[in-house]
Amino acid sequence: MKPLTATSLSIAIFGAIATWLALSPLSGFVLIWAIFIAWAAFAALGADNGAFKSTVICGVFGVVVGWVGAYLFLALPFAEMLGVPLWAAIVVAVTAFIVVFAANIAVLGAVPASVLAYAATFAYLLQTEGKMSLTTLQTVSFDNPLLIISLSVVLGAVFGKLSTTAASRVSIS
Repeated sequence: MKPLTATSLSIAIFGAIATWLALSPLSGFVLIWAIFIAWAAFAALGADNGAFKSTVICGVFGVVVGWVGAYLFLALPFAEMLGVPLWAAIVVAVTAFIVVFAANIAVLGAVPASVLAYAATFAYLLQTEGKMSLTTLQTVSFDNPLLIISLSVVLGAVFGKLSTTAASRVSIS
């Protein structure tokens, strides 16, 4: 089987499994779109053991920085003084800088994984009704992006690794 066909088939099969898991037994604990975002980061980083490690570490780092940014945005009173758009822009400027600048530390060097997970954190908080709140950020539950997005990132890396391994075992150049 040609490599592209093997990769396509393995992603289709593992994508179906990931979707079933996210919508059935793991519903409420992971988000399929966040799994696929991390899976894409894994592929973009080279789809090897180093990419797996970087996707998990930098992905979770991106979630943490996004969480901190959301917390600062909500907890500090500057939105009233500066207006929501300006305060949000300042928080994003500072935290986005941190996400990328942290690449100076070797273990945090996979900027795509960090930025994608950072963005997924805000996507979850801003696009899911009622999630952008201090209550959500402070709860120890899977409503909190620290848990649901981080677990989704880890599963995305796992499914990326599984699909790559499967594809390599059946492909013939």
